[in-house]
Amino acid sequence: MPYDAALHLVQTTDPQDVTAELRQQLIDCWIAVTNTGGAAGFPFPPVGHDDVVPAADGLLARLDPRRSRLLTARLDGGLAGWVVLDRDPYRLVGHWGTVHHLQTHPAVRGRGVGSALVRELRRIARDELGLEQLRLAARGGEGLEGFYGRLGWREIGRWPEALRLAPHDTRDEVLMILAPL
Repeated sequence: MPYDAALHLVQTTDPQDVTAELRQQLIDCWIAVTNTGGAAGFPFPPVGHDDVVPAADGLLARLDPRRSRLLTARLDGGLAGWVVLDRDPYRLVGHWGTVHHLQTHPAVRGRGVGSALVRELRRIARDELGLEQLRLAARGGEGLEGFYGRLGWREIGRWPEALRLAPHDTRDEVLMILAPL
């Protein structure tokens, strides 16, 4: 499904460019995604402001034009979703990037926001950072393999039973790659 024409994608590469309003919107989105069951870095909902703030602030502090990018999607004036791309500073693996925390606000799911973010992140990785491949790890059992697969990603392995969400809910961590960009 093509994304909504009103969707506006914005890249941020410097922590000083993150306004207090944007910071709060990222935190609110992360809380909403997690508390509706999204696999967004906090496996044990419910989470609140005190849980998410340190993680969000750490992520934003690492933004750097050469190594870390935040891509946000705005729809109807509000934050619809976001994702982070990190490049390893070591030359040995400097040709690939890692995708983190792809999130679509629950209120706008199904409108192509996640797909638009991933497509634009791919373009940024290739055209602006000169990367050759992207990697990510996704929580198994959530259908994420299918979502990413439709966007050209392929599964390259699994860490069996790596994630224990509850005593009787252990999931694989699914390793995926997008190459060539």
